Amino acid sequence: MSRHDTALYRKELYTPFNLVAGIILIIGCVITVLRFTKGLGTVTHLDDNYPWGIWIGFDLLAGVALAAGGYVTSSAVYIFGMKRYHSAVRPAILTGFLGYALVVFALNYDVGRPWRLPYPFIMQQGTTSLLFEVAACVALYLTVLFIEFTPAALEWLGLRRARNIVTKLTMLLTIFGVVLSTLHQSSLGALFLLAPSKLHPLWYSGYLPVFFFVSSIIAGLSMVIFESTLSHHYFADKMDKTHLEEKEGVALGFAKAASLVLAGYFAIKLIGIAVDNNWHWLATGYGLWFLAELLGFVALPSLLYAVGVREKNLTLIKWTSGMTVFGIILNRLNICLIAFNWHLPYAEKYFPHWMEIGISVFILTIGVLVFRFIVTRMPVLYEHPDYKDTHH
Repeated sequence: MSRHDTALYRKELYTPFNLVAGIILIIGCVITVLRFTKGLGTVTHLDDNYPWGIWIGFDLLAGVALAAGGYVTSSAVYIFGMKRYHSAVRPAILTGFLGYALVVFALNYDVGRPWRLPYPFIMQQGTTSLLFEVAACVALYLTVLFIEFTPAALEWLGLRRARNIVTKLTMLLTIFGVVLSTLHQSSLGALFLLAPSKLHPLWYSGYLPVFFFVSSIIAGLSMVIFESTLSHHYFADKMDKTHLEEKEGVALGFAKAASLVLAGYFAIKLIGIAVDNNWHWLATGYGLWFLAELLGFVALPSLLYAVGVREKNLTLIKWTSGMTVFGIILNRLNICLIAFNWHLPYAEKYFPHWMEIGISVFILTIGVLVFRFIVTRMPVLYEHPDYKDTHH
């Protein structure tokens, strides 16, 4: 390598993003060592009242919802035949796969003995447990997502025969993925049915499994738009003509669907309040916070998406996708943390330790770095020239 090439490589390596990411990785590794040598009490503010903290509320509950773009997009293209959105499939599958992989990775920090995670499948037969069902479905769906992603890796490696075998399984994998996603997305909501006295009545509902599943569809649609926006900004040079031309159609189509699903979600949330006759709680402090979530991050995005589609305003759609993603995260944090143990005095409330936040940022940074590594090397944002005629 010449001196000029070395200088150019260093210039590309020492970017502000890489330097910040490097610092985050170093801090994250230090906290990881503390977590696994000194225990949870050293790096978290968890206690008997709050055994689940931000690692569950954000990394797991929100992470699983935001990784739903994989099953939403693949089902739209392969089951419902919306081939015009084909360019969004591989990025969505990759985002979903990384999302679920990071959820499992993050879970190891929260579990007291992470090496015993496989035990329910091997040593015990706790098949009546909701957590067992969630664990089984997440493990199976992570496997499905990995197989769905492999064609891009196999094309990159030049393994044509293996790639052709996997692509023949596309429809089967898509159907299996939708079934598994329906089960575990709803079951995550069902977990909180076990705590009627702890979760505030406005968030507690017999419809929680339905709420979690429907909101995961919203999260998947919005995350595809959000991820696509960032990819077109930072990786436009990696995209082929097809991806660039279909950009607007994907955004408009997914925004229209998100607007409709958000409107339906708003309606069933109101039905949930009516069924339990919880209207009087809306006049309380928690009621105002509930209305802020429902009106500000469900009703408003539904309206903004509709306006964006009607006016073909891609900028509005992009900002709305970010707002909706934030709303999904807020909903999961409300259920798991903010509106949980709502009757406790403020002094006993949970607030995450800075190291808990540090680990969440650390895991998110790993996801971004792996995503960048893959899309800059593998045919995710473009069609491999040797396989254009064989793509679905």
